Amino acid sequence: MTDNSTSETITLGPVEAQQIMEYLPHRYPFLLIDRVLKVELGETKKAVAVKNVTMNEPFFTGHFPNNPVMPGVLIIEAMAQAAGMLAHLAAETEGKKGELYYLVKVDNARFSQVVSPGDQLILEVEQKRIMRGMGQYVCEAYVDGKKVSSCEILCSGRKG
Repeated sequence: MTDNSTSETITLGPVEAQQIMEYLPHRYPFLLIDRVLKVELGETKKAVAVKNVTMNEPFFTGHFPNNPVMPGVLIIEAMAQAAGMLAHLAAETEGKKGELYYLVKVDNARFSQVVSPGDQLILEVEQKRIMRGMGQYVCEAYVDGKKVSSCEILCSGRKG
């Protein structure tokens, strides 16, 4: 039997900061994405988001005072927030309301370069699968085209 159906890809974006706050519950200083550049919803679901890293980030006061470095856990959180935006926008295009997503698990976290003030983090996330109300995502973060971090995350959706 031949499958003649075509898989249509929907492309969304950009999504600006004000809209992001309609989807994510995070607020300053913990909202770690500034813009969603593009979302592709088709056979594969992907999103690309941006975090502009500035010297006035509150974590730089103590991490580290004379050598400011963005904490790795916050890079992972930024990738998780990008995955949350992907999940919300995918649900919305399917006529559903997005849930509140909680980070459940982080696997294979890798950091290959420090992220400093003035860097622009490009966050790329791809939905690997959905199972029992949980989404698994492959995430990568880039600065100037170089991968600085990667991980796989598992998020659980719950009614808010």
